[in-house]
Amino acid sequence: MLVLVVAVIVAGCSLSRDNNNDSNKDSENKNNGVQEQTDISLNVYFVKFTADDAYLVREERVVPHTDQVAQAAVETLINDEKSIFPSDTKVLDISIEKGLATINFSKEVLYNSNVGSTGEALGIQSVVNTLTEFPNIEKVAFLVEGSAEGPAKDWWGHIGLYDQPFTRDLYKVYEPAIWVTHPSESQVVGIPLLIKGSARVYEGTVQIRLSDNSGTVLAESFATASEGAPGRGDFETSLKFNLPSEGKGTLEVYWESPKDGSEQDKVTVPVQWP
Repeated sequence: MLVLVVAVIVAGCSLSRDNNNDSNKDSENKNNGVQEQTDISLNVYFVKFTADDAYLVREERVVPHTDQVAQAAVETLINDEKSIFPSDTKVLDISIEKGLATINFSKEVLYNSNVGSTGEALGIQSVVNTLTEFPNIEKVAFLVEGSAEGPAKDWWGHIGLYDQPFTRDLYKVYEPAIWVTHPSESQVVGIPLLIKGSARVYEGTVQIRLSDNSGTVLAESFATASEGAPGRGDFETSLKFNLPSEGKGTLEVYWESPKDGSEQDKVTVPVQWP
């Protein structure tokens, strides 16, 4: 609690008037249809190197509200401490037309020659997967200072941009093992509850459990992804349940260990009832 200490009554009156004015402004904004702009959650794909492998990791980042969400996603990717892109790389612009996103980088993006062919391929794919998270983007093409020829075409010297445009490919996304794309966090859900996501798990089978806020299980089921580990596949199913009268709930998605039946890589999504 913030405690305000005032020395004289006049100061207190002045403070009260200021607060009333602020409240009036807030009320006017609401009445005028002005809505507070909230932060945006973005999913980006980072390259991760281990002692004997390299792969992609999907992570969520929260950024301030912007209308340029595609550009914000790529800038978040290249400016993060986990990025393998040169730190002074700039996104000059991104255009989207008929499902194709064309991203124009500054020339600094080419100053990376220390990741090998695997790192180069994953670096390209990290941008492509990040952009194709948006439903209006299906393919991605790269430019450097407005051109895809010359030095740009060789990119980091191993793979190059010879096969543009690039498409989404999640095969080398090893982490997390499971993510849920529907429902989103704190979404108001209906019956049946549509559940969608991606999994890289044993035999592609994910277990699903829906509980109310007291922990009572409302429904359980399973879904099978289009591909099992070591591949990755999408899953989708619908869950019927008796709608509680009030409160919130929790959706859990996980896979069971074939050794001991333990729950692995559990994803928890809070939901709300209508």
